[in-house]
Formats: sequence, structure tokens, C-alpha cells
Amino acid sequence: MKSITRTEFFEVPVPVAELFPLFSPEGEKLWVPGWDYQNVMGTTELFEDYVFLTETHDHGAQKAIWLVKRYEPNVHFVQYYRVEPEEKVGVVTVVCTELEASRTKVQVTYKYMALSPSGEQFISGFSEAFYKEFIKEWETLLLKHFELIA
Repeated sequence: MKSITRTEFFEVPVPVAELFPLFSPEGEKLWVPGWDYQNVMGTTELFEDYVFLTETHDHGAQKAIWLVKRYEPNVHFVQYYRVEPEEKVGVVTVVCTELEASRTKVQVTYKYMALSPSGEQFISGFSEAFYKEFIKEWETLLLKHFELIA
């Protein structure tokens, strides 16, 4: 298998304007344990073609190069390329939709394309059940961040 796409949704009882900024390299530091990145742009302000690096973060990556593919903060949309040389390329898309003044739906899509046999092996194990659990953890961490659960 050379590519796979997974999408999941969840809702958070928080205004979209408070939630959406958390889906940025700087924002993730606030709610994802152990998240950090190397800022190569000299600014924390996100924009299209913004580049940053991570050493280890989700889905077994050792090192990844991230590029902002699309950034539309006015409609709460962000999309990243995640390049793991010699293994796989991912496209990560986060869309936040205001359901009510203080309720937001979050849609998270990961698409991976294999660059090698190890990338193909990763994709073959990127099951729907695994992805549901992965995104459920996002929901739990965000609820903890906003002190909505213990």
C-alpha cells in the first residue's frame, strides 16, 4: 500500500477563536506533552510556506520537516506537509468549525504517502482503530488543557 487517508472528528466546548490557534507549532506546546519544535523561521507567526522541524513526534517519526501548505485563519483551516525523508510524506489538515458560540467541531485528516518499504510498512499499520485512538487522545488532551476534565 502506497498511501492512506484517515479522518476523524470531535467536539470541544470552547470558542473556535480560542481553540484554532492551538493547532500551530507554538500552540501545540500548550497542550501536547513533550511537544517541541525547531523554529527555523525566526518568528512564531504562522503563514503559508512556514517551515519547522521536529525530532520525535507521533507515528514513530525520528525527524520530520514540516511546511505550512495552506493557512486560512479566517476560516480556521490549516494544512501541513510533514516530510520524513526516505520514509513517508504526510499531509495533515485541521479544520475547526464553530457549532455554537462556545462549541467547536474539529476535523483532523492525515494522509500519508510511502517513499520506501518502511513507509509502506507504516501505512499498512495505520489502521482506522489506531487513528481513532490517536485523535481521541487529542480530544482528551485539549479537554485537560481547558480544564474541562481532570
